Amino acid sequence: MAKDGKPVGIHLTASGFAAIVNYPLWRSSVLRQSGYLPKATTLELYSHAFTPPYKGIVTVIGGMTWARAGIFYMSDKLKLYFEQRGVKGGQVLAPLLSSSFVQMLNMPLIRTSIIAQHPSCTSLRASVKRVVEEEGVLGLWRGTTAGMLKTVPKYCTAIIVKDYIERYNPNSGGRDVAEWEVYSFMVAKAVTAAVAGAVLTNPADIVRNEMFKPGTKEGVIGTVMQLREREGWRWLGRGVGTNLVSVSVPVGITIFLIDALQRRW
Repeated sequence: MAKDGKPVGIHLTASGFAAIVNYPLWRSSVLRQSGYLPKATTLELYSHAFTPPYKGIVTVIGGMTWARAGIFYMSDKLKLYFEQRGVKGGQVLAPLLSSSFVQMLNMPLIRTSIIAQHPSCTSLRASVKRVVEEEGVLGLWRGTTAGMLKTVPKYCTAIIVKDYIERYNPNSGGRDVAEWEVYSFMVAKAVTAAVAGAVLTNPADIVRNEMFKPGTKEGVIGTVMQLREREGWRWLGRGVGTNLVSVSVPVGITIFLIDALQRRW
């Protein structure tokens, strides 16, 4: 059981549904931010993302499911743990630790699944083989710093905003409320938290995806300098629209469904 009596099955169900919805949106964001289809229009980009081949679809959806469920579940557990022991800053420390842990474990899948979306790559297995042959096993964790800079703040922001908004829950104060008020609050909370996490981390997403490109050897600073030289400061907004959709949709769906399933549990 997690905080407020939420079983881990609720988190997995919510996260799994969000992952299925998110897969094509995630592909479109990767294609735009990585520059794999630089001349494609937005319509062509989404058309490509929603059509086969769906490279690594089962593995990617599975990875998204366990990772997002793990972050929210462990964050709830850690917040309860810190609260019981009077640890200051537990509301921030809990999502920080949970998202960092999950990001480290999931890094090989994240990098190879992004590489696999390149038009010249045939499958997820081929991308894994290429990375290991060219960079060794540790190459699977290349870009971890950029990945942490993107993922950890995203979930920390989303969870902190979610927790803050929960203080204004219409059920608080002992007053009777209509069902529509409760669900409207759930939707508003989920959307606000998800959008806040997505917008603030778009530049880190771009840096991470650039570092994941085959043959790229630069670190975070070197990658940022190259982007600055090639595109000026315009690179900061590259793919922000597709990223906003691909990031905020699954996070928002997960937050809403966890609340909704808990209410109906």
